[in-house]
Amino acid sequence: MEIVQVVGFGLIATFLIVIVREQKPVIALAIALVAGGMIFLFIMAPLQSAIELISTLSGQAGINNMYIQTLLKIIGIAYLAEFGAHLARDADQESIAAKIELAGKMLIIMLAVPIFQVLVETVMALLPGGA
Repeated sequence: MEIVQVVGFGLIATFLIVIVREQKPVIALAIALVAGGMIFLFIMAPLQSAIELISTLSGQAGINNMYIQTLLKIIGIAYLAEFGAHLARDADQESIAAKIELAGKMLIIMLAVPIFQVLVETVMALLPGGA
């Protein structure tokens, strides 16, 4: 799916939401949630291609697959948390949106700790008198 189609779909959904919101706010919210989900599904195929390309290139470069998988998980968590928070904000649930963002940040920190540990160990080994 091309970006023009995604943007066109999003603009049509926005137009419908603006028209419906005055009379039926619940239906407007449903349209927003469904449209958000559809847009997310539209990008899944290109995203899968990009992930496969990154994995292939990292393999050719001799980068440890664990680092690439962790990096992709971190990116995925960031995007999913942002997407979920936006959906919560669309439903006027700022408190839930903030908690989704906090959960995403905490998961990212937990995934980054092993990489940080390897980085510190590598730096320590390079220093004079290092372990």
